[in-house]
Amino acid sequence: MKIKIGNYRSRLMCRIHERHMNKKYGYVDWPEAQDYEDHVLEAIEDGVQSVYNVFNWLWFDRRTGQKQKIHIDRWDTWSMDHTLAPIILPMLVQLKATKHGAPMVDDSDVPKELHMTKKEKAAFNKDGSTTDKFFKRWDWIMDEMIWAFEQKNRDHWEEDYYGPYIESEDKRELFGRFEWTDDEGRKKHQERMSNGFRLFGKYYENLWD
Repeated sequence: MKIKIGNYRSRLMCRIHERHMNKKYGYVDWPEAQDYEDHVLEAIEDGVQSVYNVFNWLWFDRRTGQKQKIHIDRWDTWSMDHTLAPIILPMLVQLKATKHGAPMVDDSDVPKELHMTKKEKAAFNKDGSTTDKFFKRWDWIMDEMIWAFEQKNRDHWEEDYYGPYIESEDKRELFGRFEWTDDEGRKKHQERMSNGFRLFGKYYENLWD
C-alpha cells in the first residue's frame, strides 16, 4: 500500500487592509467613516488582490480538492482490518489533540454520569448552549475508539488471558493448545473493542476538526 494525500488547495489572498483594520478597530464591525490611511490600504489591497486573482485562476482554482495518489496491493486486503488499524489510530490521536468542537452524542453511547440532564437538553435544543460535559462526552467516545484501535494494533492481545500450555499426563509432550485463565476478562475485552469499532462507524461523519 502506498498513500499520498496532499493539503487542501489554497488561494493567494492579500489582507493588508483587513489586518490593519482588525488591529486598529478590533474584530468587530468597522466604522463607516474611515480615515485616509484606511482608504489607501484598502485601495492597495484591491490592486494586489486583482493580480493575485489571475494566478488563482491560472493555478489554484483549476485544482479540485486534495491531490491523492493511492495504490493498494493485493495483500493489503488479506486482513484489511489489520491493514487499516495502524493508519486510523494516529489519525484519531491527532484529531483528539487538535479538534475544535464536538458533535451531539447519544446518551446510550456514554456512561450514565455523562448523560445530559433535562435542563441541559432543553438549553441545547433552544439555542445550542452547551456545558463542559458536552465536550467530555465526545472525548469519552474518542478515547474508546482510540483504545479499540490500540488493541487491534497489538495483534495478540488475547495472550493477556492465556494460561500455560497444557502438558500430557506423562509430562513427555505438550498439547498444541492453550488454556484460558480468564475467559470472562477476554470476552469483556473483546466486547469493549467491538463497541469502539461500533462507535467509529456510528460517528464516522463527525471525525472532523
